[in-house]
Amino acid sequence: MYTKNEVLKLKNRIAQLEKENKTLHETVEFLTHKLFGRSSEKTSVIAGQVNLFNEAEIESSPSAPEPNLKEVSNYRRKKFKGQRAELLKDIPHDTVICGLEEDERFCEKCGTPLKSIGREFIRTEIEFIPAKVRVIDYYREAYECRKCRKEGLPYIEKSPMPYPVVQHSMASPSTVAHIMYEKYVNALPLYRQEREWASLGVKLTRATMSNWIMVASRNWLKPLTNLMHQKLIGEKYLHADETPVQVLMEPGRKNTSESYMWLYSTYAGSQKPIRLFDYRPSRSGDCPQKFLKGFKGYLHTDCYKGYNKVPGITRCLCWTHLRRYFVEALPKDINSPEATLPARGIDFCNKLFAEEKLIKELTPDERKIKRLETEKPILDAFWSWINSIKYICLPKSKLGKAVDYAVNNKKGFMNYLLDGNCAISNNLSENSIRPFTIGRKNWLFSGSPKGAEASAAVYSIVETARANGLEPYSYLEFLFKNLPGVQFEAHPEFLEEYLPWDSWVQSSCKKNK
Repeated sequence: MYTKNEVLKLKNRIAQLEKENKTLHETVEFLTHKLFGRSSEKTSVIAGQVNLFNEAEIESSPSAPEPNLKEVSNYRRKKFKGQRAELLKDIPHDTVICGLEEDERFCEKCGTPLKSIGREFIRTEIEFIPAKVRVIDYYREAYECRKCRKEGLPYIEKSPMPYPVVQHSMASPSTVAHIMYEKYVNALPLYRQEREWASLGVKLTRATMSNWIMVASRNWLKPLTNLMHQKLIGEKYLHADETPVQVLMEPGRKNTSESYMWLYSTYAGSQKPIRLFDYRPSRSGDCPQKFLKGFKGYLHTDCYKGYNKVPGITRCLCWTHLRRYFVEALPKDINSPEATLPARGIDFCNKLFAEEKLIKELTPDERKIKRLETEKPILDAFWSWINSIKYICLPKSKLGKAVDYAVNNKKGFMNYLLDGNCAISNNLSENSIRPFTIGRKNWLFSGSPKGAEASAAVYSIVETARANGLEPYSYLEFLFKNLPGVQFEAHPEFLEEYLPWDSWVQSSCKKNK
């Protein structure tokens, strides 16, 4: 027979094991979903229930009628008149006339020659023209003064030459721009580009291409990104994010060590959009502290505490990250009672995002006032709900972590109300760093710290070009054609006219110009 104390201990132990078992099951379901499930976080919360199959997200209305199966099965993509012409309006057109041969232009009834009476349009096709390369041999012409030569004072003058993008190499501006574009925009690793060049008849090794990228980045791109850095520090609103990257041959570190690529961005309303990447061998808070030295203003980030080392800033935390915690807390069976609380958290976040869409076009001052009118009550209800459930959630469960994440960072989640230029999420920096993460899946690692620094410079130029409405390849080629030979070391102000918002650059590299 067990004593009362022993029975009580056994009951407590059983309850503890049940909690641990539930947490383990939740973890297995979460990891299984991460491995095999869809990565999209789009959901809609209707009447307290989560419908993961409705990707309209917060645009859906609770009063909207649900489509029946017949409506869904008969769905067809809508077409509008002139859709094809709109898609092809910026592409050069050639006309092909399909006519009869001269000896076929006669009437089969009487033999009289036929005369053309008009043309009938049949169809439009897109023709693919394969890439080709050509070799350009530069010669410099020399000029002599014959009169001076007769007088015994020979005078010879040689014509000026365009400066090369990489000294003592075959690299042209278009070639280096293309290699960078393929790797950093199309995420095509150098070993694949090596095969592409070979198919065009050029034996260009990945080592040569890598060297061109590093030299061109160091000489022509890095001075520009340094100037952008100065301008970024002078902004009042910034976004930041970081992601791991493997870099080989780092001094004193194993090749398996994890380094980081940091991203710093101006806010959505900036007149001079800037996206800067910064390679660092660690995730220490010293990295943003050093990079953002002199910055005073609002910094939008996730809840990583390393950013607290940056002095004189107001941190605005990302509600998309908080919403993600509640999405991850959803059980496999979304109709089970365990889904109610996570669904409620998602619902609060969705309501805030819906309000943000409604005030997107307002001025900053109007946006601040409207947020206090419409979003502050939602926020008050959210924090009241969080306080009511924080003691009933298992601490190590996904829902418990979501609640702790919210409670421990409440001030940061509320700071976006302080200024109408602040954003409710850090999606801007996440979207800017995504091309890097996509490329990383293909090229996997950087071969050296210098290579990582070069990648940071190229990504900075490419993403800043995109943010300013430029075509990345055109901008890279423009820089490599025009920057070599410019004495910007002695006159730093010369670099101003090569920044992506300059009118000369805009007129030369604008998309669909």
